[in-house]
Amino acid sequence: MTTMSFTKKDAPQWLLAFWREIDDKTFGDGFNCFAEDATCNLGVADWKGRDTIRENLRAFIDTGFTALHDVTEYWDGGSLKVFRGTVTMTPDDGIQAMVKPVMTHFFYMDEAEPTKVRHWYGSVGPISF
Repeated sequence: MTTMSFTKKDAPQWLLAFWREIDDKTFGDGFNCFAEDATCNLGVADWKGRDTIRENLRAFIDTGFTALHDVTEYWDGGSLKVFRGTVTMTPDDGIQAMVKPVMTHFFYMDEAEPTKVRHWYGSVGPISF
């Protein structure tokens, strides 16, 4: 069994920069918060490598919507960072309705380089049934 204490804090700049890259559809330096060989399990995704994470998120966003991430709550446990929030997803076609699913994400930091995310587990939605 492992015990870990968490402190509720303001969202750190690396996390805000990461979401901003997605929201602005730039997909640049904000992804440097990930270790080069990081793993992402976002919903059913199982992506390996920072560049793969970046490119798969770009492909997802390019399916025809704009995202706006809002971090509601951020907890720092040292090697594990947890946050909760919402993402406003606005379809580009103007026909479909905007949706605002809840998100919860766990970022396990790299032991050798603790400023980098080693493994990202995330869930968003569902946005409909």
